[in-house]
Amino acid sequence: MRFSLVAVAAVISGGFCASVALANPAMLPKHPGYPMGKAVSPVTGQPLANDPGQTNASGEKAALEAAAFDDSHVVQNLVDPNNQRVLKKEGAGILPKVQGPEIKIEPPVKEATKVTATP
Repeated sequence: MRFSLVAVAAVISGGFCASVALANPAMLPKHPGYPMGKAVSPVTGQPLANDPGQTNASGEKAALEAAAFDDSHVVQNLVDPNNQRVLKKEGAGILPKVQGPEIKIEPPVKEATKVTATP
C-alpha cells in the first residue's frame, strides 16, 4: 500500500515537472500587450519577455476595443423575446391573454367538506 502511494505521488509530481519544463511560450496567443522591446539577458542572450517587440495597446484600435468590450453585457433589451405571444396582461395572479390556444386552469379543489369544531 505504501509503495503504491509513493509510486502514484512520483508519477504525478513527474508529470507536473514535465509540464512546467515543456511549456512553450511561443505557443502563447499574440496580443497587443505591454511593450518589452528587444531587451535581452546580458548573461544568456535570451529575450527577457515572452513576446519581445510587441507594441503597446494604445491608439484608436485599443480604445475602440476597450469601449466595445462589454457591449453585449450592458445592452438594454426592452422587448423580452419570451413575451411575444402576450396580447394583454390582466394583472397580478391572473394569466395574461396570449395568441394561440386558450388555456384555462381550474382550481385544484372544487368543493370542500365542512369540518365542525368539537368542544
